[in-house]
Amino acid sequence: MRNIQWMSSILMAGVVYAGGAWAADAAPTAAKAATPEAKEAVLSDADGRALLKKNNCLACHSMDKKVLGPAFKDVAAKYRGQADAEAKLITKVSKGGQGAWGTMAMPPQSAKQDDIKSMVKFVLSQK
Repeated sequence: MRNIQWMSSILMAGVVYAGGAWAADAAPTAAKAATPEAKEAVLSDADGRALLKKNNCLACHSMDKKVLGPAFKDVAAKYRGQADAEAKLITKVSKGGQGAWGTMAMPPQSAKQDDIKSMVKFVLSQK
């Protein structure tokens, strides 16, 4: 009986310790908890639009109509299902691009790489 109590105490201490260690870094790893290859979360609609506005993307694009550049919903539709779409668009936004949507070139954008990645994920999530 004494061995069972001792083992229970050890087990409980391990659970409490592990739970505390997990809770300490739960925020940064919460997105990865479901699967090892879990994808980063897409911004909410309000946050995505705010980031696009902050980085002046809405000067040439809109969500659902062509302006100088394509509508973001059209970009999402064109690249939907392509495994390399995110990387391809991050490069296009960072370095600029031409020819994919006509003759109008998109100049390189000076936004932070993390912002570009978040904006690209948001744009690709549009339906």
